[in-house]
Amino acid sequence: MGYTRERSMQADMTRLSPISYDTASGPAKEGLDEELRRRGRLTRLKLIQARSPVVLRVYGEWFALKEALSARLSDRAIFIFSLAISKAQRSPIPVGFFRRALDHLGLDADNLELSDEERLLEEFGTVLGQDAHALSDALWEKLAGRFDQTVLVDLTAFAGLMVATTLFANVVRAEPDDDLVAFLEPTS
Repeated sequence: MGYTRERSMQADMTRLSPISYDTASGPAKEGLDEELRRRGRLTRLKLIQARSPVVLRVYGEWFALKEALSARLSDRAIFIFSLAISKAQRSPIPVGFFRRALDHLGLDADNLELSDEERLLEEFGTVLGQDAHALSDALWEKLAGRFDQTVLVDLTAFAGLMVATTLFANVVRAEPDDDLVAFLEPTS
């Protein structure tokens, strides 16, 4: 069961509550200050993660890996890869996050015309999000034919952080931020 635009199901209630910035401990407040400095906002998911400053810092490394990948891949390609992982993990908040990110690039996530590289990344992300053991040698050979080993290391580690993020979001059932609700996928 996922989030819908009209959240009314008791099963979707958050399992952990966000902390208040005003009452956060010194280390938590430092982590939140860094989050504000780098990204300009505090999401509900980040306010839950901030209960452990280490968790907030570790999950924040997603942005460092994204930056490393940005030397080789467009934001569009990275967001398509991330969206594929998020969809495979059935994780509403990350799905909404990347649908919104694509929207901010002027794209409709439901009507993307993918390049060969983006299709390859979408397939890779879907496999990793469903079952990394199912990654075929044929798909890996296509990836190795397109990307050097450093990019493959970064992509794989990035996917690992994406899976960790989707797992965290799914377990804690954080309430989506108001500006994300319009980008959530309807559930059936």
